[in-house]
Amino acid sequence: MNDVRPGRLKVYLGAAPGVGKTYRMLDEGRRRAARGADVVVGFAECHGRPGTEAMLDGLETVPRARCAHRGAAFEEMDLAAVLARRPQVAIVDEFAHANVPGDGRNPRRWQDIEALLEAGIDVVTALNIQHLESLNDVVEKITGVPQHETVPDEVVRRASQIELVDIPPEGLRRRMAHGNIYAPEEIDAALASYFRPGNLTALRQLALLWVADRVDEALQEYRSRHRIGRVWETRERVVVALTGGPEGDTLLRRAARIADRSAGGDLLAVHVARSDGLAAGVSHASLARQRRLVEDLGGSYHSVVGDDVAGALVDFARAENATQLVLGTSRRGRLARFLSGPGTGETVTELSGDIDVHRVTHERAGRGTLLPSRRRTLSTARLIAGPVAGLVLPVLLTVVLAQLRGTLNLTSEALLFLLTVVGVACIGGVASAVIASVTASLLLNYWFIPPIGGFTLDDPNALLALGVFALVAATVAAVMDRSLRLSRRSARATAEAETMSSLAGSIVRGEATIPALLERTRETFGMEAVDLVAEPPGTAGGATAVPAGPGAWLVLRGRTLSSSERRVLAAFAAHVGSAVERAQLAEAVAEVEPVRAADRLRTALLRAVGHDLRTPLAAGWAAVTSLRSRDVAFSDEDRAELLATADESMAKLNRLVENLLDLSRLEAGALSLNLRGTSLEEVLPMALADVTGVEVADVEKIPAVLADPPLLERVIANLVGNAARHTPPGKRVLVTASALSGRVELRVVDRGPGLPADGRERLFEPFQRLGDTDNTTGLGLGLALARGLTEAMNGTLTPEDTPGGGLTMVVSLPTNGG
Repeated sequence: MNDVRPGRLKVYLGAAPGVGKTYRMLDEGRRRAARGADVVVGFAECHGRPGTEAMLDGLETVPRARCAHRGAAFEEMDLAAVLARRPQVAIVDEFAHANVPGDGRNPRRWQDIEALLEAGIDVVTALNIQHLESLNDVVEKITGVPQHETVPDEVVRRASQIELVDIPPEGLRRRMAHGNIYAPEEIDAALASYFRPGNLTALRQLALLWVADRVDEALQEYRSRHRIGRVWETRERVVVALTGGPEGDTLLRRAARIADRSAGGDLLAVHVARSDGLAAGVSHASLARQRRLVEDLGGSYHSVVGDDVAGALVDFARAENATQLVLGTSRRGRLARFLSGPGTGETVTELSGDIDVHRVTHERAGRGTLLPSRRRTLSTARLIAGPVAGLVLPVLLTVVLAQLRGTLNLTSEALLFLLTVVGVACIGGVASAVIASVTASLLLNYWFIPPIGGFTLDDPNALLALGVFALVAATVAAVMDRSLRLSRRSARATAEAETMSSLAGSIVRGEATIPALLERTRETFGMEAVDLVAEPPGTAGGATAVPAGPGAWLVLRGRTLSSSERRVLAAFAAHVGSAVERAQLAEAVAEVEPVRAADRLRTALLRAVGHDLRTPLAAGWAAVTSLRSRDVAFSDEDRAELLATADESMAKLNRLVENLLDLSRLEAGALSLNLRGTSLEEVLPMALADVTGVEVADVEKIPAVLADPPLLERVIANLVGNAARHTPPGKRVLVTASALSGRVELRVVDRGPGLPADGRERLFEPFQRLGDTDNTTGLGLGLALARGLTEAMNGTLTPEDTPGGGLTMVVSLPTNGG
């Protein structure tokens, strides 16, 4: 049994390079060491900045591990040495760094850090906002620079502390201009591209909002753990109640304006599916439209189950730490409000406490409800009021009719008593109606059937009339009660169907990940927590557990669920079980996919070898066979032509074989590299020797890149050859380059037909010749090999649209020493 306490993780998060994360991280290490903690530096990248390097003085540094990959030497953190040293605190820079593969190393540094945490070592690290997985594509759209090293958000969120290292864009640009971040020759390019004021402002806002969300999660966890029910107005959070009526669009836009008044305000729309009849008239089409609207407004949609709409709304608002509730004014008319009492809005206002309630007027206000009355079921108040009315109303009617004696005949008086009984039945059901019918029968017999003032028990007609009266009253009451019960069942079924429809909709929209389903289950049933476990828990703690498939149980902690809610919960559990099964199948498919890919590659290779290699082989063989023939006398010109054909065929065959061998070495990870400082002027002449119609621009002042010269030459030759094949006659292929942020981007631009976005990844698959019009252009290995060689040199190869038409291949490589 491992009793080691897991280490604590602290992350210094910055919006951009150069804000001072590494400096602050090392300063943290020095302060902890000064307090007596055992601190070592596992890895720190100072980028040649003197101020940052000075912070290493006095801190023990674990020597880095030297490792080789494809013929090149690299340095990585020595994880084994740090674990063997077992300090209290380890300083590990560059949280998102991708380790050099080989020797059993973890693919990513964040996995190294997790290993240190599991060993009980506290870790202090640093990270830029663009390396968060969820924001990677957003940052690329803002800056135009793709980031290939990322960290899953949940890994960062597990940190015990996340500290934002913030600096205004103007200050960061001044720091850049003073040479405190990049080398002098890179400053102008950086300030004009990645470090533009707009880029830095947007990145800063992303960092602030992400950290604010993390703080909000910690606050919610603290409030839940300490059972704090009152609202803490740390952040504006607006909840808008939707009924499915036409006024929902107005409420959503009004609530969105309220949320927008506060920076970082949240908009949450909630619909309560209830079982007392209110949900029976909900327009699901309106709810679906309003759900799309709230998502367009940047909010989130939620659906909860609750018999008491007002209570469910307030409970949801408190659980989400809402500061404001937005409801529409009642659609009921004045008479309906007078007869049925206070509605949902008034009740919510009474229960809201410290939550502000906004009652928004709309065009349907006071025009009558589109939904059934909320007094359709027997509430506790009606169960009490029914028997009381059954005793009191017949007595009051008797007093009134006694004053009108002689005005009405016995038939009219009996009908009025019958009407009273029916009214009592509508209020309290069968039991109340029986009480009312007995009371009314006795009063009618005593006060209105002769002889007045006494009970008539010997007249058969009077007894028959009283019996029929009681029977009719009981029958009417029973029919009314059955109608109400059926209405309640129908409404409950509608509410359950609505809840399941909402769940199905979220699955169709791609929200069916297991954490999303668990969160939706918690919200829907108003529980404190929902977990997925392998074994059912014990009976202690009041938890509700339902099976969610083989070896999976859904555990809910919070209130006690009714039997009807448990039926809906079983459906939720079935969906969670399906999601678990899909996740397991996805893992199995992921394991099988490399085997299938290798099989597809092998099949394609055999097909290609059967055709493409045979073509130059056949041509060369035919030329050599002809030359060796003694039956034909060739002229010197014919002989020279046959020799040229043989030479050209053998050269083409040699290139194809070399490409195949290099591709196989890449697949096996056995390609040897000799990475060194290489200028583009050194490799471009040889790469372009066999291609005409190429224009080279702006490469003279480009710094040297860290690359293998022969391999870089082949990459450029393959890309230029491919561009020349697709460039129309009269157009030239353009080769240009630029330097930015420690990397050089080489662009090969053609003016061909271009390529749709959905076909760009297939472009780099071996044995693909997208857009070729013939079948004699080779194996289709050029681009696949170019990408493989580029990535082997720690670079990237990506396609872009050429302005005005065509395709641009962008090779990005690190600068020598960058």
